[in-house]
Order: sequence, then C-alpha cells, then structure tokens
Amino acid sequence: MFDPDQLRTFLAVSETLNFTRAAARLGLSQPTVSQHVRKLEDAAGRRLLDRDTRGVQLTDDGQAMASFARTILAAHDEATRYFTGSAMHGRLRFGAADDLALAQLPRVLRDFRRLHPRINLELTVAQSGALHRRLRAGQLDLVFIKEATGQAEGQLVRRDRLVWVALPGTPVDAEAPVPLITYQGTSLTRQAAVAALTEAGRPWRITCKTVEVNGVLAALRAGIGIAVLPQSLIPDDLVQLPAGLGLPELGDVDITLVANPQSPREPIEALTGAILGTSAR
Repeated sequence: MFDPDQLRTFLAVSETLNFTRAAARLGLSQPTVSQHVRKLEDAAGRRLLDRDTRGVQLTDDGQAMASFARTILAAHDEATRYFTGSAMHGRLRFGAADDLALAQLPRVLRDFRRLHPRINLELTVAQSGALHRRLRAGQLDLVFIKEATGQAEGQLVRRDRLVWVALPGTPVDAEAPVPLITYQGTSLTRQAAVAALTEAGRPWRITCKTVEVNGVLAALRAGIGIAVLPQSLIPDDLVQLPAGLGLPELGDVDITLVANPQSPREPIEALTGAILGTSAR
C-alpha cells in the first residue's frame, strides 16, 4: 500500500522538518520530495504534515506514519537482503572458547546471521581443549580457540600475550605462594601458569578452580587470587600485574580458527572471513 521510496522521503522530512535539507540528504530535488510526501498523504488519506511560513511540523497522523514507516522499511530491507543476498544455506556448528566469546564475537555473529539468514548457526561455548576434541569427533564444523604458539593446527587469527591479571590492590607477596585462580583440569592458561611458576621456583596454591571464564572473572573481582589471561581480553576493571612483582613471563598464545575438513566449505569460509576481517580492524 505504501511505497518504500515515499516512506523514506517522508522519514527524511520528519527528521529534518525541512524539505530542502531532506532533499539534500536523499540526493533528490525539492519538487520530488514534495511529490513523494503528497502521494503518501493521498495513499494514507490523511494529512501528515502541517506546512506554513514558519516551517514544517508533523501532525498526529504524521507521528504515527513515521513510526509505521520505520517498521515497514526495516522489514522491507530485511526481505531484500534475504532474497537478493547470500544464497548459502545449511547448518554451521561453530564452537568458541568462552573467553573469546566475550569480546568481539557477539557482534561478528550478529552481522553474520543478518548477512546469511539461511544458514542455521549453532553456537557451542566451552574451553578450547573440549572444543578441539569435539571438532575431531565430527561434532563441530569450525572452532575459534586458543592454541600453544608454534603448535597451532588452525588458521592464525592473531597472536596474543599471556599475562598475569588481578583486581587492583590484590596482594601478591613475593615470599608467599602465588594465589592462583584457574580452570579445572587441563587448560592452556593453567598449564602456562603452572609451568612458568615451577620453572621459576615460585610456590603456588590454587584459591579457585572453575569450569568457565565467568568463574575466573568472578574470583578475580573478589580479590582472592590472580589468573592468566590473553592480554587483549583483560576486562576494564582488572589490571595486568607489573613485572616488579617477580612473576615469571608466560609467553604468547595463538588464537586460531580450526575447520573440520569433512564439513561444507562455503559456510566455514564465510564465517572465517568475517572473523579475520574483524580481527584485522
């Protein structure tokens, strides 16, 4: 019933309250803007704008039309993207390490779903080792994980520095065992922490064991110990501990994408490109 071009023109007028500025915004002539608004008023059977020598104001019906126009145009644009955009379809089983899933990944996945609405994206969040095992078992198509530098199997997204992290003011006594917050079982950060402390001859004790990064962060924020995180993933309320505390260097970690060679390539390559593109910015 309502022409999308006329709706866009009307929204520009409603936002600028000026036909000349609306025309400049849309790259149209002022007579064309006036014509679009007049045709939209004819289609609605209502006056949408009050115009006089002092300017332009929306009528009550104009306020309602502006709200409807935004909804209609959003649906129109979504339908256009769906039917003229990517023809990719199918299922993509994607796994992401829990700490990596807290950073830029939500926006990347949101944009990916909008660009590729026919792909059924299934997300699994867990520790890197568990995701890697599930990939090898054929249960996942692509994983975004941390791997030991120089031993990475997947495509490198970026190399990051492992660092000691704590809540500001957390005590770290050079004469006392290091209070360590870590994952349960084997994990890359736990292995790095224990190996570095052992090699440096620094005693340590575990003050918290958890199965996910939110548990690590909660324990850090409670001030009950220190933990190892990739440098780029330190939350704003936590800090990297300085070298003056005598804590050993931890080295680097590779953040990678590992694909299942048996899975369909096109969806994997599309998501890989999205993640690599975001990392490069």
